[in-house]
Amino acid sequence: MDMTKLNPWNWLKKEEEQEQSMPARTSEVEPHTSNPLKSLHDEVDRLFDSAFRGFNRHSFFGGSDVFKPKVDIVGSEKDYTVTVELPGIDEQDVKIDLMGNNLVIKGEKKQEEKTEEEGYYRVERRYGSFQRVLDLPDDADREGVKANFKNGILTVTMPRLKVEHHEKKSIPIE
Repeated sequence: MDMTKLNPWNWLKKEEEQEQSMPARTSEVEPHTSNPLKSLHDEVDRLFDSAFRGFNRHSFFGGSDVFKPKVDIVGSEKDYTVTVELPGIDEQDVKIDLMGNNLVIKGEKKQEEKTEEEGYYRVERRYGSFQRVLDLPDDADREGVKANFKNGILTVTMPRLKVEHHEKKSIPIE
């Protein structure tokens, strides 16, 4: 079995390319030297950016990646299985597409919590969307992809195509 097909950086390379191509913040493009508080804020941002380089800063500080679900990828001799944990998300709020060589999993989380007591009324709403883009290996059978959603767990299974393994052949140098 070719273990390089299971390397997560192979499966997630399109997603990482999209994250790296995000536009720069305006504070990085135009320094605000006229406003000392803004300059201090920009310096603190640069400090955190350099301290957490290689990590996703937004996941530490409550940014957009809070709704980015974790993906488990398992491969066997006959198929690949992608498992995504989506707690609190309904099946009808999840969409799975094959776009060329990519498996795109999108969804939206909608949650509302109400508390009513005498003299007290509270409503909390949380909304957010996510998208995961997985770059499929060459031997994934795009025609046989199946998905199952149960108890907040999305399981996508795709059979592996038979790939001919050529035996070693030595080539003489003339």
